[in-house]
Amino acid sequence: MMQQGPFPPPQQAAGGDDNPFGFPPGANPPAQQQEDTTPANYQIGSKLPKVISIKMPAHSLNFDEQYFLHLLAGSISLTKEEKKRIVESVPKLKQSQIDELVRIFEEERRKFSELSAKHVEQLKKLEDQHLRDWQDIELSQKAQDKKSSDEAQAEEIRKKLGLG
Repeated sequence: MMQQGPFPPPQQAAGGDDNPFGFPPGANPPAQQQEDTTPANYQIGSKLPKVISIKMPAHSLNFDEQYFLHLLAGSISLTKEEKKRIVESVPKLKQSQIDELVRIFEEERRKFSELSAKHVEQLKKLEDQHLRDWQDIELSQKAQDKKSSDEAQAEEIRKKLGLG
């Protein structure tokens, strides 16, 4: 003899159709909630300042540095270290590589803007974290610039004193 579980056995609907949830014949099950897939049009990078204070290394490429830095800073698919390496490597890049990076960053922004509203909270959290990371990069560069400037001044003073 088979033991019954805590739930009654599934009932058969009129006409023999399977009705595993036991709704009365002719009754419709509750409508499943439709997911809203309307794009939220959330703009990654909107929390960044208008002017990015990172200084690009000297290069001979032709591109809008502020636009590039906004795209780079706003990227939520790159780590802080990857962003720093990209900035540092600009002088070694070819024009086609810069153009491709711009295209990729623009595509990333477009794809994230197409996500539905249910993703906005997660996008905001990611953007906040990447904004803090970018601010760390800026502070690190400012500290490095200050250190270099101080060292240059110290060297100049040593030369003037005949110690250099």
